[in-house]
Amino acid sequence: MFAMSEDVESSAPPKWKVVGPGLVVAATGIGAADLVATLVAGSRYGYALLWVIIVGVIMKVVLVEGAGRYTLASGNTIFQGWRSLGKWTTAYFAPYIVIWGFVYGAAAMSSSALPIVALFPSLNLKAVAIISGLLGFALIWLGSYGFFEKIITVFVGIMFVTVIGAAVVAVPNIPAVVKGIVPTIPDGSIVYVLGLAGGVGGTITLAAYGYWLREKGWITPKFMKVMRIDNAMAYVISGIFVLAMLIVGAELLYSSQIAISTGDQGLIQLSDVLADRYGTVFGYVFLIGFWSASFSSLIGVWNGVSLMFADFIGNMKGLPQGHEDTRVGGKYFKWYVVWLTFPPMALLWLDEPIGLVLAYGVLGAVFMPFLAVTLLRLLNSDRVPTQWRNGWFTNIVLGVCTILFAWLAVDQVHSVITSYL
Repeated sequence: MFAMSEDVESSAPPKWKVVGPGLVVAATGIGAADLVATLVAGSRYGYALLWVIIVGVIMKVVLVEGAGRYTLASGNTIFQGWRSLGKWTTAYFAPYIVIWGFVYGAAAMSSSALPIVALFPSLNLKAVAIISGLLGFALIWLGSYGFFEKIITVFVGIMFVTVIGAAVVAVPNIPAVVKGIVPTIPDGSIVYVLGLAGGVGGTITLAAYGYWLREKGWITPKFMKVMRIDNAMAYVISGIFVLAMLIVGAELLYSSQIAISTGDQGLIQLSDVLADRYGTVFGYVFLIGFWSASFSSLIGVWNGVSLMFADFIGNMKGLPQGHEDTRVGGKYFKWYVVWLTFPPMALLWLDEPIGLVLAYGVLGAVFMPFLAVTLLRLLNSDRVPTQWRNGWFTNIVLGVCTILFAWLAVDQVHSVITSYL
């Protein structure tokens, strides 16, 4: 599909479950922040930015396919690939994964707690956030990858019923939807164009895809075709979720000129709008969908990024590829699960520490161009066999990703610095 040559498949491939790790990476990436960003875009510009969602899905399909193809074709993890490019990659990744995990842990717990507290206002937000973290910790600490994948599938089902249900009851304007496929950039929308294109489904979790392939047992080039189907289907689902939120924003908010917050609180406000228009029960159902999106992202990171950290430590210690300490349930995997869960709880009581937030914002903004550039390097080199190197289409898309995400990075770094200095 993306490389120029034919897939090299075994003559009698085993029976496999086609959808698996791709659904995990998509569910992890589509969190409350993505839903809110799309909702706000729909509330301000109607369907005019629908085309951006399509572009964003294509870019993420190519990025994740690249990470998966490198893993299957080379037999190495993405971190091993980065390390082969020079010490500068480790110098960036090491502080990034430590700082990012500390700040993200608190944010994920808070995001998971918000809809629960909206459903039960007498509960304490910090207490529910801690319980959310502990629940995620227990599920990942005690469960296997197969168990984790099944849980993610349940959450995707809940999200599908609630988010798609909200779009259906909003009654989309089909002619306007079709018109939105034509690229236009309304006045003042450039920030939303960039954000939507870059935000359809994940950041560091995109790179975790190769680790989930390994845990699934898809570890050789004969799984290349099924990996591509898995990835494409998952991001079609992601695109449907984001499109549904754009429809809700356009039909319920844009047409009524209702403004909502740009943070997670925006989904709480949307549940109030849905409750006013369609009844209290529907508002509550949507809050359950909000919780599913947030908590699936939490456990996805607890699992996937912990695998990345474990591989990083394993490589630093010179452990062989696939060592048990670097797999799900391994020693280094559990180290990072602890790091994501317990130290971040302190941030729930503290004001945002400026230095930490600055480092988190800068390092996080740089990750997507880092991923795009390194995939261009890895997949156009002898680190993978010739038949699995990039084709012209993949190189063009990764080049566009590099430029777009670099632009976004500059804007995000500028916003972070000006906000706190």
